[in-house]
Amino acid sequence: MMGLQFLADHCVSNAIVESLCENGHAVVRLREHLPVDSSDSEVIALAQKLDVILLSLNGDFADIVTYPPSNFGGIIAIQLRNHPESNPQLMKRLCTFFTNQSDRDFYRGRLLLVEVHRIRLRQ
Repeated sequence: MMGLQFLADHCVSNAIVESLCENGHAVVRLREHLPVDSSDSEVIALAQKLDVILLSLNGDFADIVTYPPSNFGGIIAIQLRNHPESNPQLMKRLCTFFTNQSDRDFYRGRLLLVEVHRIRLRQ
């Protein structure tokens, strides 16, 4: 199985990136392409250009008015709410979801709001 490909926003921790890589996914870090203080519009444009799923803890990307999911190739908004101790449980849920939904096209035009106890899809 070829894993999914992600762009990790600068707010995404090393632990999250490592967890995804350990589960066979490819993660490009924002800082490899843009300054960490780049605007949200530059970040989402890079994800589009690279044709990868944007992975962010930045709540701005969960705003479907500003970032309508249908306009983008996939946005995953992780909502830890300052509870990094929940990270392992959240990543287990997320990686299981990715295993069950491993087709890149599934994520196009969708926003996934990821919380410890649930994953909500918006289109």
